[in-house]
Amino acid sequence: MAEMSKITNDYYLSNNKKVEKRTGNSILGKDDFLKILITQLQHQDPTNPVEDKEFIAQMAQFSTLEQMQNMTKAMEDLLESQLQTQLMAYTSFIGQEVKWHEITDKLDEKGKPIINEGQGVIVEIKFKNGMPLFILDDGKEITAGNISSILKKNSEKPVVENPLVEASKLIGKTVKYQNENGEFVQGIIEAVTTNNQTIEYILDNQVRLKKEQFEIVSE
Repeated sequence: MAEMSKITNDYYLSNNKKVEKRTGNSILGKDDFLKILITQLQHQDPTNPVEDKEFIAQMAQFSTLEQMQNMTKAMEDLLESQLQTQLMAYTSFIGQEVKWHEITDKLDEKGKPIINEGQGVIVEIKFKNGMPLFILDDGKEITAGNISSILKKNSEKPVVENPLVEASKLIGKTVKYQNENGEFVQGIIEAVTTNNQTIEYILDNQVRLKKEQFEIVSE
């Protein structure tokens, strides 16, 4: 059995950022749009300036583009938050001994599918194609649908707490930290993430802190 339960960092969208596929300059951002608009105004014909209605329409397009980009960012943040919440819920399975089953594509003498069964301790959880995958101490990988039953933890085999799981226990706590102006401000921990080296705590104001940079104000 593995000596230390662990959870991979593949769950955190902050460590698996989507790569935008670009072809030349096919993606027009709000900054690009604003630059084009400014250039147009700078080089317009003084004898035939842009009419008010046309200018207002262009500014409306810029405003709409900015709102769409802000909405996309908000949806990405929501998805990340939901995925992390889902991940934290599954961490309770780490260290649990389970019985599992899986249906194979082989048939017995009666023509019925052969079902493999086994038992093991969950030592790792990771997401694959948006679905949780449970890794057992013998290396077996199963899904939630393969779990037949959860057995009582073996009290003689203590589970070593994963640092990320331990850090997640601070979610919802109010903390105090010193900002860049030297002022002490408060915030609430909403999520935790890691980059394989250090754990960061994300506050409700999107500030990211390491554990040594804050102190807990309220439990």
